[in-house]
Amino acid sequence: MIIKSAEFTISNTDYRKCPAENRHEFAFIGRSNVGKSSLINMLTQQADLAKTSSKPGKTLLINHFIINREWYLVDLPGYGYARTSKSQRDALKKIIESYILFRQQLTNLFVLIDCRHEPQKIDTEFMQWLGEMGVPFSIVFTKADKLGKAQLSSNIEKYKQALLETWETLPPIFITSSEKKQGREEVLDYIDKIMAEHPIGK
Repeated sequence: MIIKSAEFTISNTDYRKCPAENRHEFAFIGRSNVGKSSLINMLTQQADLAKTSSKPGKTLLINHFIINREWYLVDLPGYGYARTSKSQRDALKKIIESYILFRQQLTNLFVLIDCRHEPQKIDTEFMQWLGEMGVPFSIVFTKADKLGKAQLSSNIEKYKQALLETWETLPPIFITSSEKKQGREEVLDYIDKIMAEHPIGK
């Protein structure tokens, strides 16, 4: 897939106020500071499309970006950031879960995982919930340039084994580096493939 245009459309806290068009939506989510904004900017080749911040928990809204005037890339709030009040965490949980469960246009959810860490309970539990809810998702390991090949393979294998304790098969897995632009073609080709196999309105 070639990205010809990528434009910010709208921000919301309520999935019912998201764009009304019946277009594919590919959403990105992960723990705070997983490198989500950097990945989105790398995929679209626009350095400032999604706002990056050294401060975790920056994304508090559902952000829609129209890609090639054809489909939406959706930047969801991060989960698991402890330095917020319980009321704000509950509000974010409601925003995230309502979008994931009730947004009919959601075609696939990309769950971002920092490859530098061993399996985190918050990530595995979130993916377990997605599976139980029947939400189609893929795993995107970020920051691959921060590790050597052996350590990268070891960490990813540990995640696979942790998931296979309760899963029969694994979802699609992508390995990315925003710095090196690694994984860009693979992720975009996967989006292209899904849209070709599931055209809207057919």
